[in-house]
Formats: sequence, structure tokens, C-alpha cells
Amino acid sequence: MADRLSAREIVALLTDDFTELGHPTRESAPDGPLGWPGYGAARARAAERTGERESVVCGTAGIEGTRAVVVVFEFGFLGGSLGERTGDRLVAAYAHARAHRLPVVPLVATGGSRMQEGMLALTQLQRVARESALTREAGLPQIAVVRDPTTGGGWATLGAGADVVLALPGAQVGFAGSRVRPADADPAAYTAEAQVAAGAADALVRPEELRGTLGRWLRLLTRPSAAPVPPPPALGRADLPATGWDAVRRARSPERPRATAYLDACLTSRVTVSGDRCGGTDPDGMLCGFGEREGRTVAYAAQTGTATRPAGYRTAARLVRLADRLGIPVLTLVDTPGAANDAEAERQGAGAAIADLFGAVAAARTPVTTLVVGEGGSGGALALAAPGNTWATPDSYFSVIAPELAAAILKRPPEEVESTADRLRLRPQDLVELGVVRGVVGAAGRTEGHSAD
Repeated sequence: MADRLSAREIVALLTDDFTELGHPTRESAPDGPLGWPGYGAARARAAERTGERESVVCGTAGIEGTRAVVVVFEFGFLGGSLGERTGDRLVAAYAHARAHRLPVVPLVATGGSRMQEGMLALTQLQRVARESALTREAGLPQIAVVRDPTTGGGWATLGAGADVVLALPGAQVGFAGSRVRPADADPAAYTAEAQVAAGAADALVRPEELRGTLGRWLRLLTRPSAAPVPPPPALGRADLPATGWDAVRRARSPERPRATAYLDACLTSRVTVSGDRCGGTDPDGMLCGFGEREGRTVAYAAQTGTATRPAGYRTAARLVRLADRLGIPVLTLVDTPGAANDAEAERQGAGAAIADLFGAVAAARTPVTTLVVGEGGSGGALALAAPGNTWATPDSYFSVIAPELAAAILKRPPEEVESTADRLRLRPQDLVELGVVRGVVGAAGRTEGHSAD
């Protein structure tokens, strides 16, 4: 990937009305704080070559109608490296964002900390991390774009530390730069594509699509709302199942509408949150992101009907916590036979991942609404369900365990599986009577059942 646009070219490509921020002036010796021979001359050459006096340009700008603080790295200035003056500019930019309640968009291209300033350069990462943490506590989103290259401390703070990470295709992205890796290291592991696959970045975005994509993300993440999301209308059958086993068969039917159908029907302008930031993704089991419904932003976490992997639970927990910090209501769609229970799932920390999601939902201050659209298999489904605000469709069931497994545990013969389903009282109307769900959502959005009280 040859993203070698200058900082000013990036600004012109992505923003409107860019206004550069003022920054502190730090006095230092001609060859820097360590007196590194030739450092002053190298800075002078970099300034002459790029027209910049430091490796970052910071300012405020409109991106597709949303005002933001933009931090753009100039890789041509000493490899976009971070020194004391770079840290001063970054601190000032984040402080301005908090003072004016603006999101922060770092457009990162850096080789890491500046060698000629030694540990004084490296400690700028602590300053940046603190500014990012304060901005997170203030409820302001941070959306990073990692360009080519993004390595070292710049990746480990401004890049990977952002709420959302977008990556340009083909960019070199990784903590270890090309000159410090093991000789036999696979170069493919240090790419934007590898970081997305490993759950460390959310999406690849082509340069020509970056402005529109950033604008959509900024618009969605800067619209808090205190009202809960109404449960979407049911898309499948409107009649209620006659027996417990009938409910199970309908929920498992391949013709039943799945998560993507519900998301397509109720949310527009969707953007995807992907990856658990721990090395994993679960694209086949959990869909997470933000979308627009009736003019306001909704966060969503939706199971797809398969067994949910640990990475899926961790990604959903990440989504819920981000929405909670930004004041965005959450919609969850429950549809899983249960959590993945193979040996690899255990090695990946299935129990801890499910516990983390239970905790995220329980602690959320933003309203969470849940609709059970298919199978509700045990704790693997319940972890995604909102206490006191869970609804069901006529095509769904919710059970302490699958009827077949319940029969096996209770040492019942296979022919008693169907009657076991009845005894579990897992039909949607049973769940209403038991107080487990608030009501059954009809095809036109009508509900029946008891109140939230």
C-alpha cells in the first residue's frame, strides 16, 4: 500500500474548513534534549522537505457535516515519530476536544518514538494514553485511521487505543516495525488485513471511501439518546406455537428470518464493530455495530443462529460498553442454540467471555432492549438479554437448556424429548406468563404481555 499523501493532502481529502490549533512552544537545545549530534540539522531538513515543524498537524474540521478534532501524522517528518514537541501538540489537541465536546480522529502514520530523544520520547506515550483515557471518560468517541505505516507506540496508543479502528488496505500495521522484527517473521502478520482478521481493527476502508465512512461513523457516534429502542416487529409467523416442541422446531427452521433480516428491516446506515481486541472475531456468530432508526443512533449486537464463540461475546461486551459511554441505546437480538462448547472455546475462555458480557449488560446505564428472534439456548443466550426489557417473537423459544440435553441430563429416553420441551415451558407465551419476557411482538409491531413492572 502506498499511502504516501502528506498530512496537508490528507486534510484536504477528508475535511472541510480545517482550522489548525495552536500548540505550546517548547524550547530545547539545538540537538534536542539529549544533545544528539546532527538531530537539529535533521529536524531542519525535515521541516524544509515537508513544510511542517513537527510530525503531527492538529486542528478542527468538518467531516461530512460533523465537527471533530483531527490529528494527522506527517510521515515525511522523521518518519512520523513522536518526540516531546509531538506530545505537546497531541495533549493540546485532546484538551481542546474535551473543552469543546468534539470527537477525536487520529490519522496515524508513524514509525514509533523518536530515537534522538530517548526515554523522553517514549514517555510521550504515557501522556497520550492519559489524554485518550480522559477523553473516553468524557464520553467522546475516538475513531482512528491507521495508514502506512503504523507501528510502535503510535499503534499501541493512538491507533489500537481508539474506540473504532479503520485501516487502509495494504498498510503496514503492527507494534514491531520492519527493522526490529525477528528475521523469520511472517510479514503478512504485520498488515492491516491481519489486524482486522485478528480483531484488533474493525474494518478495511479504501482511500476513496474514507471520507464518507468517517462521516457516517462520526454522525452515528455523536448522537446520544436516553430513550430505549422499541422492539422491532416480528418478521416471521404471527401465530403462537401450540406446544413446546412446536416452538423449538419453528425456532430451528432454516426458513425463519435471521438477524440480518431484522437488522436490514429496522436499521439504516449501518457500520460494523468487529473484533474483541484480544485476537479474535466471530463474524459467523455475532454481528455488532451501530445504525440509524427513525433519526437516531442505535447500537446493536445480534446472534445469528449459530453457537456463539468467546470472541463474539467479548465483541458484544465491547459494543455495549462503548454505547454506554456514548449514551447510545442498545438493541440485542438473541438467537443461538447456546455458547460454543468445544475444547477450543474453552481454551479461548468461554466462561470468562460470557461473564464479561453479563457484566456489561448488567452495568449499562444506557437502555438495552432485547428481542428473542429464534433459539434462546441457556446462558449463552441469556448473557445478551436485557433484564426487564426482553421481548420474544412467535418464532422463538427460551430455555434453561435444549430439550434434548435436558432429557439426557434427567436420564429420560429419546421419545420423551418432546414432552420435556412442554415441561420446560419455553414457548413465547409461557415466557410471558412466567415473567421472563415482557411480551410477544407481533408482525405489525403490536405486543401482548405484562408491563415492565
